[in-house]
Amino acid sequence: MNYVLGALLPICLIIFAGYAFKHAKFPSTDFWPKMDKFTYYVLMPSLLVYELAVAKIDLTYTVTLVLTSLGGIFTILVILVLLNKILHFEHRAFTSIVQGGIRFNTYVFLALVSAVYGKEGLVLAAIVIAFAIPFLNILCISIFAIYLREDRFSLMAFLKTILKNPLIGACAIGGLINAGGIEVPLFLLKSVAIVSHAALPMGLLSVGVGLELKYLKEAKKELVVSTVAKLVLFPMIAYGFALLFGLSGMSLSIAIIFASMPTATSAHILARELGGDVSLMASITTLETLTCVGTLFLIVPLL
Repeated sequence: MNYVLGALLPICLIIFAGYAFKHAKFPSTDFWPKMDKFTYYVLMPSLLVYELAVAKIDLTYTVTLVLTSLGGIFTILVILVLLNKILHFEHRAFTSIVQGGIRFNTYVFLALVSAVYGKEGLVLAAIVIAFAIPFLNILCISIFAIYLREDRFSLMAFLKTILKNPLIGACAIGGLINAGGIEVPLFLLKSVAIVSHAALPMGLLSVGVGLELKYLKEAKKELVVSTVAKLVLFPMIAYGFALLFGLSGMSLSIAIIFASMPTATSAHILARELGGDVSLMASITTLETLTCVGTLFLIVPLL
């Protein structure tokens, strides 16, 4: 139990500190949106570039870990689509249910893996992110195009979104430096390393800032379905894929942690841009973020 508390409590406290800072309007109301942008475009990419550039990567484990993660994502999507044929959710609401069911919070994922497995685990988590983000974007945008039928899907716009994503770009740069044996000047590498130290705490504070409790006043079946799919079914399915691909040890644990993450706090941005149910998306994000605190306390001791 001490091991679980040591890994999870600091993460939870930092998240709730972010929520408290936002409501105290400290240091100012407009500070946190700017800080969130800085974390997303500077701090987190610095962390991914540095960790991947200096890591020793074993492709044997990474391939099966990535397949397990992507297989779980796609399976949950299929289950939700089939369930929608029975429950007949309103189309805008269903797009939010899907985002809540398959997307993951990058900041919480990296912070928890780092707390449990250190740098070695952080590298594996970064590799999963590099493949999961574009895969999730393809699936989510396709769902919006199919269910809202507003002709908003554009292949060129999608490719631009992928190419402009700073996390994917950072993984590509770090991976190329590593694979190509590129000698980066030590002063530059250390500079990136120093900046990267701020990524996880600032990312977790941003998660807390993104919590919107006011949207939880009305419980909806959509909220329950999405949360159960993400925090209950996804970990179970990921465990099944992990056994199928022969994962064990740290790789197995990271696959389960990935599947147990709440949805991304940025999911409401896509909902707003493509015509989804923004308030439902905020409700799902908040409920999953709060609920995952309990589910992780149950899951982490089993890893």
